[in-house]
Amino acid sequence: MLAEDFTLPDQNGKSHTLSDYRDKWVVLYFYPKDDTSGCTKEACSFRDNIQTLASKNVVVIGVSKDSTSSHQSFVNKYQLNFTLLSDDSGEIIKKYNAWGEKSIFGKKFIGILRKTYIINPKGEIVKTYEKVNPNDHVSDILKDLQKLQKVD
Repeated sequence: MLAEDFTLPDQNGKSHTLSDYRDKWVVLYFYPKDDTSGCTKEACSFRDNIQTLASKNVVVIGVSKDSTSSHQSFVNKYQLNFTLLSDDSGEIIKKYNAWGEKSIFGKKFIGILRKTYIINPKGEIVKTYEKVNPNDHVSDILKDLQKLQKVD
């Protein structure tokens, strides 16, 4: 399935269009909120593995509803070395089915679901992670990329 194209601003206010990455593998991940425990673990894991991912022709793009200035603070605080996009309207988050019912401590509410897609260089979604554990997510992605890139 072809990934839905979009354009959103990054932490510096620069616009990014998904189809501009057609020659690369893209890890497109949706996360609830900047500088919260799970989201920080996940982001720092991507940061710590960015060289390995880059060596496999992979670009990491994070998306949340946080503002560009919130993203900038998050990037600066944790020295994040990849792109964070601001979808303040939630339009793209919804298009990628990353908006829905969540439950924390038994309380149900609607919000951003932690969800990740691997998109191949042709722009096709080749892997979806519905339930993401921030602690081991990047190692799962690296294992799956190894298999996916052999096939491609």
